Order: sequence, then C-alpha cells, then structure tokens
Amino acid sequence: MEKKKHAQILRGTRKVHRYMGASLFLLFTIVSLTGLLLGWKKNSGGYILPKSYKGTSTDLKDWISIDSLHKNACQIAHDSISKSLSLELERIDIRPDKGMVKFVFIEGFWGIQLDGATGELLHIERRRSDFIENIHDGSILDYIFNTKSEILKLIYTSVMGLSLLLFTITGFWLWYGPKLMRQKK
Repeated sequence: MEKKKHAQILRGTRKVHRYMGASLFLLFTIVSLTGLLLGWKKNSGGYILPKSYKGTSTDLKDWISIDSLHKNACQIAHDSISKSLSLELERIDIRPDKGMVKFVFIEGFWGIQLDGATGELLHIERRRSDFIENIHDGSILDYIFNTKSEILKLIYTSVMGLSLLLFTITGFWLWYGPKLMRQKK
C-alpha cells in the first residue's frame, strides 16, 4: 500500500475512533462504572449484593409448600415495604443448601428471604445488584418503558458490543498503522 493511501486510511480511522468515542462517551462511562460495581458486589459488605441468610433446615422434606412461602412473602412485602407494592415476581430463588427461599419482586427491586421450613422472615433486602445489572445490560430501558420483548436491551447491547468491537479495531489500527508506515520508509 502506498504511503499516501496509508495516511488517508489512518486519518479516516482516527476520525471514526474520535467521533465514536465522543458520541458514546456517556454510555461507555455507565457500562464501565456499573461493570466495576458488579465486579465488587460480593465484596461490598452486603450493600450491593445482599447477604443470603440461613434457614433452619436444608432438608426439603421439612419445607412448607412454595405456595405458602409465596403467600408469606407477599404479606410481608405489603406489611413491611408498601401496601401498594406490585406483587409481580421477577424470580423465586430457592437455596436448599441454605434452607432459604428468596422472592424477588419486579417493582422497586425488593427481595424477601424466608426460612424454607418455617416460612419465617429472614431478611428484607433492596436488590441494588439487580438494579445495577439492569443499567449495565440495558434492561433498565425495557423496565422504564414497560416493553416485555426486551427489544431495547437487544438494541442497547448490540450498539454497545459493536461499538466496543469497532473501538478495539480502530484503536489497534491507530497504534499499528504508524508503525507500519515507519517500516516502509
């Protein structure tokens, strides 16, 4: 490749890299900060990722039904968090090894941990790690705009993934291109 053409490609690459970096600066900052928080969640002393408490029995034969546990969790949520809290669940996390069941509600990122055998409350938690993860992967957009298809998350992750790939390729070329030009002298 002739030197003039090589220099032209480098200028074009630099322009793409600069404009992409400037236009996606805020999103890259959000992804990096939330990624850092998620990396530290288990070492946050329970602030980001709530501690999992232990129930009285790890033997599933001793446990009461999931239906009964769910009713207890819903009652506790309305009594202790808010009467107007939606009881729609994001998930039920069953931890037989800890003797505990965790009910995670969609609204407000609340979790209720119950003893699997007695149904007694072990812990009410704010699921900060779930909130941070939803920001990190773009799910927060589907949550805000109430889109069940997760199309906004798909668009967000596609844009961010392709941008990071393009950023890596252009960054490599900006590093390697001048070295290649100097070798051709």
